[in-house]
Amino acid sequence: MEKGSLHNDLPWQLLTLFNNQLQKPEADLNTLLKTHTNIPKLKAGFVGGQFWSAYMPCDTQNKDAVKRILEQIDVIHRMCQLYPETFMYILQAFEKGRVASLIGVEGGHLIDSSLGVLRTLHHLGMRYLTLTHNCNTPWADNWLVDKGDDKAESQGLSSFGKRVLNEMNRLGVMVDLSHVAVATMKDALQHSKAPVIFSHSSAYRVCPSRRNVPDDVLQLVVRNREGKGTPLPPGGSSLTFTPTTPLRAEEHKQSGDGELLQRVCVLLKQCHLVPSDHLDHIKNVAGPGAVGLGGDYDGVTRLPVGLEDVSKYPDLIAELLRRNWTEAEVRGVLSDNLLRVFSAVEQSASSVTPGGPEPPSSSAL
Repeated sequence: MEKGSLHNDLPWQLLTLFNNQLQKPEADLNTLLKTHTNIPKLKAGFVGGQFWSAYMPCDTQNKDAVKRILEQIDVIHRMCQLYPETFMYILQAFEKGRVASLIGVEGGHLIDSSLGVLRTLHHLGMRYLTLTHNCNTPWADNWLVDKGDDKAESQGLSSFGKRVLNEMNRLGVMVDLSHVAVATMKDALQHSKAPVIFSHSSAYRVCPSRRNVPDDVLQLVVRNREGKGTPLPPGGSSLTFTPTTPLRAEEHKQSGDGELLQRVCVLLKQCHLVPSDHLDHIKNVAGPGAVGLGGDYDGVTRLPVGLEDVSKYPDLIAELLRRNWTEAEVRGVLSDNLLRVFSAVEQSASSVTPGGPEPPSSSAL
């Protein structure tokens, strides 16, 4: 069974290692050894679909964020064009044995508070937007608010933040709630007319990092799925689990939670089992239809034993089967849940009348 993943930071590595110069011999994805991801590892891991993360850090906010994210989207397109035997833009790639390649933009600061930029990124292939990264935007609060390292500015989503969600719903762009504050999660779950995702988050109950999703939000996902009168398939919202420590290198410096997880892993001496614990917990609280995979490979510096790169996904699936997950539930984790939510977001977009009033300007502020 081939799998799809909602989050992989290989494009960031192509920038930091090679300045996006893909023609360099050392940047060859067939032989690249410095990363968690290359073409042989993707094949060994049976990766059939991948959202490539277009990411730029928060220090680009209010500076050159838009220019830099356009360059990262460009490198994703060039990567796919350079290896057409491996990557395809369309979901039919599943049937052709290639990696269906889509784009997720990681950080709402990258639209520069502009609905025009949001629409342009959609035209260029963006199919989900993470509302924040490790900083507030002028319209949404990030997870460091919950940790006490940032001050709440929007108390979740501002009025313009809700306009951003409306436009994402209209366009068919998935709303990604990884990295956001709990108040932002709750506002988005209440306001979005389409399913939302958590592209690379885990369960707070299993690992008490503020980057993870608490049980009351998991339960809200269930109520949101059951209570909304929108014509969405069962399991309208999706949570994805990252098998990595859910902190980037810069987050390690900011967060004692990462040190806590490391101590727990040392005590257990079986870090490769922790990912399955997250999946079990999310399944038990929100249901099997709310579980997916978002590895965050090449975006983190520490990985559990047994899940060192993208080739190791079959070992995780074997552990789920050992834990008595059914074949249907495993298929949901691998791809069916993601495809169902992706389809539901597109259905929701097609039901929105596009003839509403155009925003008077592209800016919120």
